Amino acid sequence: MPERLHQVVRAYLDHLTVERGLSGNTLAAYRRDLARYVDALAAAGVTEIGQVTEADVAAHLARLREGDEEHPPLAAASAARAVVAVRGLHRFAQREGWAAADPARDVKPPALPRRLPKALDVDQVFRLLAAPGGDGPLALRDKALLEFLYGTGARISEAVGCAVDDLDLDAGAVALHGKGGRTRVVPVGAYACQALQAYLVRGRPALAAEATRPNRGAVFLNARGGRLSRQGAWAVLREAAARAGVPASPHTLRHSYATHLLDGGADIRVVQELLGHASVTTTQVYTLVTVERLREVYATSHPRALA
Repeated sequence: MPERLHQVVRAYLDHLTVERGLSGNTLAAYRRDLARYVDALAAAGVTEIGQVTEADVAAHLARLREGDEEHPPLAAASAARAVVAVRGLHRFAQREGWAAADPARDVKPPALPRRLPKALDVDQVFRLLAAPGGDGPLALRDKALLEFLYGTGARISEAVGCAVDDLDLDAGAVALHGKGGRTRVVPVGAYACQALQAYLVRGRPALAAEATRPNRGAVFLNARGGRLSRQGAWAVLREAAARAGVPASPHTLRHSYATHLLDGGADIRVVQELLGHASVTTTQVYTLVTVERLREVYATSHPRALA
């Protein structure tokens, strides 16, 4: 990697780390995408960020989609992420005076198919929440975790990152620490509060007693008393879904939470705040789900809907 290009990339990644607070996984993906981009520039004889042209950026996007001898073709979503990283690099370079112009400004990421979130209907959610059986510490934890995910709309990473001090069950609220270091306070429903209270009183102390290392006050513990991992929480959801006979993904309960709120008449801006979305555009995809559901109901219920 030419040193001058390397210097700009390093400065940009430092900016993302310090100023934007991106997650470690996102930074790692950007680092890989930009390393591949700079390798392509170097192979084309480009050694300065100011030498890059719009044609260079467009050619890189084409290579991402087509693949080459060393790389398979990237799917639209992966190519779009790589182009976002490249566009961000050039915006940064122009703003910081490394380059006079932004050659990536008019190069658009590939259009992504609009995928609707998969949400369960209310009966399916209730079957899922009732799946954990027994009254042991792990069963109480699993019940509390599932009720927490559906009762708050938390991401799995936010749930396993939750500390006991983040909970205020008397007020029915929890502080969730989301993406980009943003924290939001959301309501916790009565059923989730009851399940959490039962777990905190009768389940968590037994699990904590098995701890061999500090768990930093995590709400959800594993069988060894440590903090439950994202993979562990996903396994709990997957096992409950199998018992209930319903489809599941790591975001199943979060998607269902958002869809059911909108179905119940919640304002989209409120749902945006509850989900911790930085932009309402992200939340709007859930409105498509509710429109599709309205169409289904109309088609099966209205006497003049179908010819």
